[in-house]
Amino acid sequence: MNLENYFPVLLFILIGIAVGIAPQVLGRVLGPHRPDSQKTSPYECGFEAFEDARMKFDVRYYLVAILFILFDLETAFFFPWGVAMRDLGWQGFITMMVFIAEFAVGFWYIWKRGALDWE
Repeated sequence: MNLENYFPVLLFILIGIAVGIAPQVLGRVLGPHRPDSQKTSPYECGFEAFEDARMKFDVRYYLVAILFILFDLETAFFFPWGVAMRDLGWQGFITMMVFIAEFAVGFWYIWKRGALDWE
C-alpha cells in the first residue's frame, strides 16, 4: 500500500482546515476588539429578553417546518421531470403521475390530520 496515493486527500483536508480557521484567526488578530455595555448586552428583537430562551414551543412549529422541507424537496423533482419529459416518454409520464398521486395522498393525509390547522 502506497501512502503517496493519500497525499491529495491529506492536502484537501489541510486546505479545508486552513480555509475554515484562517479567517477566524485573522479576524481575531487584526479586527478591533473594543467591547462596551451596548455591545455585550442581550439583544432580542430590539428589546430586552422577557423570558427564558429555553421556553417550550408548540410542536406545530416544528411540524410545519418539517412538512415544508418535505414538500419542498418533493416539488424539486418536478423541475427535472418537466425538462426531460419528452425524452422520458410514456414510462416517465406514468412514473411521475404515480409520484404526484403519492404526493397528493400525503398532502390530503396531513390536511385531514390537522397538521396545517392554526388556532
